[in-house]
Amino acid sequence: MLINTSQVLSITEANQNFSRAARIADREGSVVIFKNNKPHYMLVNLHDNPALELSDDEKIDVVAKRVLEKHRKAFEELAK
Repeated sequence: MLINTSQVLSITEANQNFSRAARIADREGSVVIFKNNKPHYMLVNLHDNPALELSDDEKIDVVAKRVLEKHRKAFEELAK
């Protein structure tokens, strides 16, 4: 993974100045946040990142999976 140095913040800096992290993500598309001197998190501008765009069907699948996982016991009881 190649990382542009203008897109890097430490976790401390991101925590203390989140608006700066958001501005960088707006400008560059994403920010890589380092923890213990290693890339650990990524803040991504969802409006400008086509790789993260989901179709309506994909969005429904994601939500349905979350609901099913969260309420699995209730669904299993209803299925009896």
